[in-house]
Amino acid sequence: MDASLKKLGTDYVDLYQTHWPDHDTPYDETMEVLDELVRAGKVRITGCSNETSWGLMKSLSVAERLGTARYQTIQNNFSLNNRRFEDELAQVCRKEGVSLIPYSPIAGGVLSGKYQDGARPEGARFSRYLAMEGRQAQMGKRFVNERSLAATQRFMGIAQEAGMDPVTMAVAWSKQHDFVASTIVGVGAEDQLDPILAAADLVLPDEVLKAINVVSREIPYPMG
Repeated sequence: MDASLKKLGTDYVDLYQTHWPDHDTPYDETMEVLDELVRAGKVRITGCSNETSWGLMKSLSVAERLGTARYQTIQNNFSLNNRRFEDELAQVCRKEGVSLIPYSPIAGGVLSGKYQDGARPEGARFSRYLAMEGRQAQMGKRFVNERSLAATQRFMGIAQEAGMDPVTMAVAWSKQHDFVASTIVGVGAEDQLDPILAAADLVLPDEVLKAINVVSREIPYPMG
């Protein structure tokens, strides 16, 4: 942390998150170390990422027992094509006062429609991954597959009917939940920012949300 603060040229960070859970390491150790950083003034808020319902509840229980700083945020994959967070983790967040900060709200670019009809845009992440082997190929197939593309096609139709870019709709949807605090976005080119930023103050109407839910019921868990 000291090295990171020096590199960033700051005395503290607002939010420090553990990137991936290690369920073999006692949560007592993790929460105590994070608490030391908070007490030292180097971190204001702590959070976790890619955590499970069990892991989040375990960490909160340990923090309560030890009297340490607790996780305030959880950063997990959440998008129109991956709504698994709603199954259990959303309830944990609501009841325990933890905020989700979704990453991949446009499913790694899939919800933009750029992979439809077998397209493999040059330089795009999953164009590269699907041409590789091992972990990258598995991730590519998780994001780009028959079901995810079928769902995307229908989401694109809903967006078109509502008069908005599918990216705008996807980003707006990702932040329109009572357990979400903010949404993480990223782009590979400057011109990709416009449809994302258009979602900043957008609230999707009920008819759009209902149409989205129909697709999710008929094509559940497109990413597995």
